[in-house]
Amino acid sequence: MTEHPTSHEGRQPLAARQQERTRPRQQDAAAAAAAAAIPSPAGAPNPGPAVAEAQAATRREGDRLRFVGAATRRIARGIDLDEIVLGLCRASVPTFSDAILVYLRDPLPVGDERPVSPFVLRLRRSDRLRHTDEEGGETGSETERLRPLLSDPTADLMPAAELCEVRAGGALAEVLRGVRPVFGDSAAARAALPELLGPGRPVPTGHRAILAPLRGRRRVIGAAVFVRSTERPPFEASDLLVAAQLATHTALGIDKAVLYGREAYIADELQRTMLPDSLPQPTGVRLASRYLPAAETARVGGDWYDAIPLPGSRVALVVGEVMGHSMTSAAIMGQLRTTAQTLAQLDLPPQEVLHHLDEQAQRLGSDRMATCLYAVYDPVAHRITIANAGHPPPVLLHLGGRAEVLRVPPGAPIGVGGVDFEAVELDAPAGATLLLYTDGLVESRLRDVWTGIEQLRERLAATAQLTGDDHSPPLEALCDDVLDMLGPGDRDDDIALLAARFDGIAPSDVAYWYLEPEDAAPGRARRLARRALSRWGLEEMSDEVELLVSEVVTNAVRYAERPVTLRLLRTDILRCEVGDDSPQLPRQRRARETDEGGRGLFLVNRLARRWGATRLSTGKVVWFEMATRS
Repeated sequence: MTEHPTSHEGRQPLAARQQERTRPRQQDAAAAAAAAAIPSPAGAPNPGPAVAEAQAATRREGDRLRFVGAATRRIARGIDLDEIVLGLCRASVPTFSDAILVYLRDPLPVGDERPVSPFVLRLRRSDRLRHTDEEGGETGSETERLRPLLSDPTADLMPAAELCEVRAGGALAEVLRGVRPVFGDSAAARAALPELLGPGRPVPTGHRAILAPLRGRRRVIGAAVFVRSTERPPFEASDLLVAAQLATHTALGIDKAVLYGREAYIADELQRTMLPDSLPQPTGVRLASRYLPAAETARVGGDWYDAIPLPGSRVALVVGEVMGHSMTSAAIMGQLRTTAQTLAQLDLPPQEVLHHLDEQAQRLGSDRMATCLYAVYDPVAHRITIANAGHPPPVLLHLGGRAEVLRVPPGAPIGVGGVDFEAVELDAPAGATLLLYTDGLVESRLRDVWTGIEQLRERLAATAQLTGDDHSPPLEALCDDVLDMLGPGDRDDDIALLAARFDGIAPSDVAYWYLEPEDAAPGRARRLARRALSRWGLEEMSDEVELLVSEVVTNAVRYAERPVTLRLLRTDILRCEVGDDSPQLPRQRRARETDEGGRGLFLVNRLARRWGATRLSTGKVVWFEMATRS
């Protein structure tokens, strides 16, 4: 696509531009005439014309250096690829040339990456001087704009080929390998330009075109063609140096932009893989989350959130922040998040999880600091246990619309070392919403953290009032409304947000028993399960549930030394949990035809919707889920 300059020079009438172009030559001629009028000493030749010519050359050289300085600064201001190429075009047209074509390698190699073969150049951008009609107004149609330029080679160069395959050993390959710019009428360029621009395209004659290779730090990455029309003087030998400077700065800038773009892509992918793709759907709680980077140009950071299902239908809610905004911060965040997931599966208390995270951070380095808040919600007990490591306190929004900042011991950040963490257990009433967040939501240059927390509390309360006292606000809409409290320029840091709506499990939907580890335990478990299903109106599931309960309890009794626990929970599914004090996890195996046992987990795997086993600090829990028939 052809781009047109927007500078003042590009909007001047044709006659005015011609006058400006001839003014330096008139001034040089006047200076030469004035110098010739100065009398010379007797017997000495008159040096007037030589002095004037030297002064004019010095002036032209000064103008050229000033142009190169301004042009390279404009190119260097670009951050991404398009900005750098646009900077080259805007700096060149119309000051240095009347038209420019910029070709770049497709695809562009990155760093030490081996370029793709064959070598293909794609027209990335073209720009040319916009011409006007005799009255000074811009012409309308494309045909009218090209009519004054029918004798102008730039008009024919604009529809150049979009793609060009550089043949090994061809004329264009030789010019690009030579690195230095060449005039369009040189022997090398006369063969290379038709290859670049496409067959049948007219090529400027004389010194009215310069072909400049764009060479990065390791290889040629493209080419630029500068063209002057017949209305201005052709290029001079010194203009080859100008073209070389423009090409070098552009190529180095493109190299930088490509490397930066690849780093940003890697950082973005790293950040995305470190955060959960989707949240689990544990029984008795609904979850929603948001993550916002500090800026589009710095997407990577150390904020994270997580929700980890635990035995007993509990769920661990985690939010944390590693100091800094770099790939190192994201990598440390990933290690801490993985460590937290592993510790959660051991069913350790929240304060113990933070203690081990602190030890892990110290092993990663002495300057690895992070804050973290770890909470465990029990939907059966309607309680939540929270431990904090230097993180902003959570906010609990009650069903009636009251929002309170929970009083949780702040603790020291992870990585300090030698600090004990304290956990508190609080009520988690049904219908309430717990909001966990990082400090980017409440702290900025415009407000301190406690002012931001108070604003967050007020915002939650105001949102809850809109839905009334008997209804909780929709969880997704609540997250969006919380983020809307951030005004323009009010965000300096990443934001991780995790919201949990406590539905809980009613006591009438829970059945819990202790079974002695004896041979009669499986039969008793079947009878208890049958009674519970009858009470819940799920008699049609009795046969399958009794069979699976019997198999899991039989396996638990075989290794247990203490009483075995059996729990049934009814929600939209039926969940059965069997716990014992043996740490050995069951493993499904294929029984031989002569074996009398070994088929219990095979049946569980075939009949249950899902099943699993979790190791605890005091043993393990084996569970399975079945869909209820309505």
